[in-house]
Amino acid sequence: MRINALVTTGHGINCENETRQALELGGFEKIDLVHLNFLAGGEVDPTTYQLIVFPGGFLDGDDLGAAQACANRIRHSRIGTERLHDRFMKFVEQGGLLLGICNGFQLLAKLGFLPAIDGNYSKRDFTLMGNDSGRFEDRWTNLLVDEKSPCIFTRNLRRLYLPVRHGEGKFIGRTPEFAKTLLEKHLAPLRYAAPDSSEPSMHYPHNPNGSERAIAGVCDPSGRVFGLMPHPECFLHRLNHPRWTRENLPEEGDGVALFRNAFDFLKAA
Repeated sequence: MRINALVTTGHGINCENETRQALELGGFEKIDLVHLNFLAGGEVDPTTYQLIVFPGGFLDGDDLGAAQACANRIRHSRIGTERLHDRFMKFVEQGGLLLGICNGFQLLAKLGFLPAIDGNYSKRDFTLMGNDSGRFEDRWTNLLVDEKSPCIFTRNLRRLYLPVRHGEGKFIGRTPEFAKTLLEKHLAPLRYAAPDSSEPSMHYPHNPNGSERAIAGVCDPSGRVFGLMPHPECFLHRLNHPRWTRENLPEEGDGVALFRNAFDFLKAA
């Protein structure tokens, strides 16, 4: 079976080409870049794909808050009697993989697709708000991987080194206890850390935005829906790193592993 991947474009998304390259390096051969308008209009059915990626960018100029306007559009767009939101829910229920990167993570959070602890993919349990620094953060981060997490994308990984590029990346749960619940259920696969540390960090700049419990990524209980603030598609080769002439970096960037894990999972399904 040919594995089909869809990468959304339009309305301020600006990382679609990097994401397509990441998927190609991960093993995917059939990758379609599809404008959100074609999904909202029903010209493209998301349920015909096995992986959908919402890349980074600035959806609708971050009006109403990062990705909020797009979340409203997806919730209320109708194809006949069916909502576009319901089509994405059907896609997940059929076993598809859904990945949100940075702005895409903000979109999944505001749609309620994460963490869906009780199986409800429309309940909003957390948000991603303005960084504690009060400014846009463009820096490289060290990430700890929860090896007990069901997340498909982080399987067999222990650490990652990836860049962040966001102004609204601070994870805040709907209650003070919510972040703790995520950790107990192993639904926070990625956490910010200092270099060479085995413990998550709440200190700036290692935690670039002040996220509760240093949470950098969230998945659902199935492990097939995953969102993260760091950009794996921006570290595919050592030449992507600004210090590639000064540091002893591996030829392949850390970001490729997440997309390869997705491909291997779908291939084995």
